[in-house]
Amino acid sequence: MKRDIPIPSISVLRCFEAAARYQSFTAAAEELGLTQSGVSRQVKELEDQIGAALFRREGRGIRLTHAGKSLSDSLFSDLTRLRRTISQAVAAGETQELLSIAALPTFATRWLVPRLKNFKARRPNLDLMVYSRSEPFDLVEQGTDVAIHFGTNDWPGAKLTPLCPEDLVVVAAPALIKANPISENADILNLPLLHMTSRPHLWKAFQKTVPETTTHVQKGSYFDQFSLIIAAAAGGMGAAILPTYLIEVELASGALVELGTVEDGSGHNYYIATPPGELSPPAAEFVSWIRKQVSRRV
Repeated sequence: MKRDIPIPSISVLRCFEAAARYQSFTAAAEELGLTQSGVSRQVKELEDQIGAALFRREGRGIRLTHAGKSLSDSLFSDLTRLRRTISQAVAAGETQELLSIAALPTFATRWLVPRLKNFKARRPNLDLMVYSRSEPFDLVEQGTDVAIHFGTNDWPGAKLTPLCPEDLVVVAAPALIKANPISENADILNLPLLHMTSRPHLWKAFQKTVPETTTHVQKGSYFDQFSLIIAAAAGGMGAAILPTYLIEVELASGALVELGTVEDGSGHNYYIATPPGELSPPAAEFVSWIRKQVSRRV
C-alpha cells in the first residue's frame, strides 16, 4: 500500500458515512448540524480525491454506486473502531473504565436503558457506550464487550448465554376492549389486528387456541418496528402481540391490557453475546447484573 495516499479529513468521512446511511444529503445534514449543500460539497471532495462517483443523483434523491457501497460498508466499521479508540483513550486519561454494549433498538430503549442508571451506580468510574444493533456482527472487530441478541444460538464467533424467554402476550387498549367486549379468545380475533412485518406468523400461532375459527388473521395493519406497534396498540388502533419486556410501563399503567398469551413455537430467546475469551471485570459484572434483572412470567 502506498504511504503517500492522502487520508480524507474526518469531517469529509463523517459526511459521506451519514449520507450513505440515510441515502440522503438532507437527512445527513440534519444529523450533523450542517447544510445540505455543505454535505454535498464534502462528498464531492471525497469523490474527487478517490476519483470515482460514490452516489448516483436520481432526481432529488441519491443512491450509492458500487464504489460508494463498498466504501460505506468498510467505513462504518472503521469509524466505529476510531470512536471507540478515542473513547478508550479519554477514559484511560481520566482513570475511567469503559463498557461497550450493543442491544436491539426497542429492547434497549424500553427495557435496558431505563435500568442502566442502577448498574452504573455500582461502578461510579464506569463510562458506557451503548449502540443499537439488530443483527449479529463481529464483536471483536467492533470492539464491543457485550451484546443482547434475540433469536436462536446462531451468532458466529460469539459466546451466547441464555438471558430470558420472550414471553409474548396479546394486548389492547382499554377503550378498544370496552367498545368490543372480550369473553373468549375468538372475540380477540374480531378486533383489528396489528402485525410485525418480520413476524407475520404470530397471529396464526394465537389462532391455534381457537381452532374452530375461520377468521382471516393476516388482515390488519403492518409495522416494521415493535415501537410502532406499541404506539398503535396504546392508541386503540388494534390488538397486538408483544413481548412483555417491551411494554412493562403500559401494562403497569393500564394503557395496555393483557388478553392472553402466545406460544411462538420458533424457539427464539434473548441471549447475552460476548467475545471469546475472558471478560473484562465490567463486562463480567454487567452480565451477572442483567441476568438478575429479568423476571420470568409464571
